[in-house]
Amino acid sequence: MSLDDSAARVAATLEDALDGFPDTDLTAAMRYAVSRGKRLRAHLVIAGATMLDVPKDRADGAAAAIEAMHAYSLVHDDLPAMDDDDLRRGQPTVHVKWDEATAILVGDALQSLAFELVSGPVTHPDPTVRAELALTLARASGGAGMVLGQAEDIAAEMALIPLNLDQITGLQARKTGALIGWAAMAGARLAGEDPARLGRYATALGLAFQITDDILDVIGDATRAGKRLRKDAEAGKATFVSLLGLDGAKSRAEALVADAIAALEPYGPRADALRDTARFVIARDA
Repeated sequence: MSLDDSAARVAATLEDALDGFPDTDLTAAMRYAVSRGKRLRAHLVIAGATMLDVPKDRADGAAAAIEAMHAYSLVHDDLPAMDDDDLRRGQPTVHVKWDEATAILVGDALQSLAFELVSGPVTHPDPTVRAELALTLARASGGAGMVLGQAEDIAAEMALIPLNLDQITGLQARKTGALIGWAAMAGARLAGEDPARLGRYATALGLAFQITDDILDVIGDATRAGKRLRKDAEAGKATFVSLLGLDGAKSRAEALVADAIAALEPYGPRADALRDTARFVIARDA
């Protein structure tokens, strides 16, 4: 199961879901917001489910749900009241292509779609499993997870004293790591297994992803990234690179990926797709 295979599957699932919506500007903007992207979180869901012998189509709803949730967070994150970005994935952000009100509503609608997808009977025949997926997604994305991390990130821009390493680590564990962690453990929930067994992998992977983002913000190419870079340095924000140095940040990311891979040892060769995903996280250039 490759990243491209997962991307194609989740794109089809999202398209099918959006085909059921009225033909409006809102739906067009929703479709635009979920287009493109690496689909890393969806791939984690599908790869984890495949590893645990979950039927292929049963992972698609959860995979599409996490992509809808992630897309909502990006649409709102790009707004002028937050990061005020004009580009996302190499194309104008939703509020630039449409307007701010539409962007807010698109984010709202995509968040609702995420819960619709993860709660639907196609995701799992057992309503208890679907409820657990929805509950944990709410916790990962809400005021104790991703949204809290975003609030902390905004506050950090105005802080008189830059955050220290422990504070940055906690912030990013919520802002970025919470949804990556949910995705990495969703396959276990679909399989009826203890998701905590993948907790070490999920935690290490989420932090490695964010450290790599900080590295790419310094040395990456804006054309390949499809978005504005060097923002954190311009804002004077503490990052893993500013706190650890470029080489130190790279070493930390590599150590985290090694830890994530080691956590998969009990699964043997079945976990190769998740191992490859961990390696991709620090090898990517966008």
